[in-house]
Amino acid sequence: MRKIIHIDMDCFFAAVEMRDNPALKHVPLAIGGSRQSRGVISTCNYPARSYGVRSAMPTGQALKLCPHLTLLHGNMDKYKLASKQIRAIFNRYTEQVEPLSLDEAYLDVSDCKLFNGSATRIAEDIRRSILLETGLTASAGVAPNKFLAKIASDENKPDGLYVITPDKVAEFVKNLQLIKLPGVGAKTAERLSHLGLHNCIDIGNAPLSLLVKHFGALADSLLKRSQGIDERPVCSNEQRKSLGVERTLDHDLLQYTQCVETLSQLLPQLQRRLEQYSSTAAGRLTPIQKVAVKLKFSDFRQTTVEKQGQPLQLDKLLPLLDEAWQRREQQGVRLIGLQIGFKTSALQQLALPF
Repeated sequence: MRKIIHIDMDCFFAAVEMRDNPALKHVPLAIGGSRQSRGVISTCNYPARSYGVRSAMPTGQALKLCPHLTLLHGNMDKYKLASKQIRAIFNRYTEQVEPLSLDEAYLDVSDCKLFNGSATRIAEDIRRSILLETGLTASAGVAPNKFLAKIASDENKPDGLYVITPDKVAEFVKNLQLIKLPGVGAKTAERLSHLGLHNCIDIGNAPLSLLVKHFGALADSLLKRSQGIDERPVCSNEQRKSLGVERTLDHDLLQYTQCVETLSQLLPQLQRRLEQYSSTAAGRLTPIQKVAVKLKFSDFRQTTVEKQGQPLQLDKLLPLLDEAWQRREQQGVRLIGLQIGFKTSALQQLALPF
């Protein structure tokens, strides 16, 4: 039985700014792009969230909800330094650390002998060490697997700890909303709801044929996660899975040729990033598997078209752009993105969510 901890820093970028400037602690604060550049909110503190401000929200919308919002562009070097300090703390407890981003990670502490092997006490000590050494708070979830640990870390936010012991798994997942399962986004949740499936217990009572008919390969994941099953190991290999660039446009693009021009400007940026990554040890061992073009439309719908084995050349990308453009439903384009996906090892393929 594994002992997995998921550590999630509380409003990380905003927390770093509040630590460095205590005057910001009790005012609504967000890190993100400006309204003029049609930026989006990267993260915000809890006073801002009380007004309805959320990550990934357009800055203009956030300022409508909270006109007195303090908006900072942020300092990525400062956030990376804090993340490095936190990562060093993790490594004192286990080598099995899987970073998900600068502010969250999985830790497998199954073999850790500290505190008589108690994952709960280890998680408490990690949170204490982070606060003492960085001045930042972290929330933690402790569970027998990654899926449950990640959900648990959100149960007592901010600055909280939630533990799901093996004997409590069945009871915990029974009434868990399906939208919290990996691979279940808003659209899938809506389709599940139309079939009368809202919580994990509903999946267990549903005919397998119904799940397969409507959700195909996702049916297997729904069945496993609804029972609290997740065999994915914590993967400490930091091989990158993707690399991308994107641009939020000053004005919606209404002509296809304008999208082509923007894509042609993004391509050299992605090529430079790829060259930098390819110069690293991990990059030299990571071949490109697929290329994708992403468009976000005026109504905030977004679509991605990808193709395997595609060269990173403009003439090869245009068919992908054209297909995405056809999905706009007469809307303008507010964001264009370009991404490559790397071929990962067999172990990492197994570690991906279903």
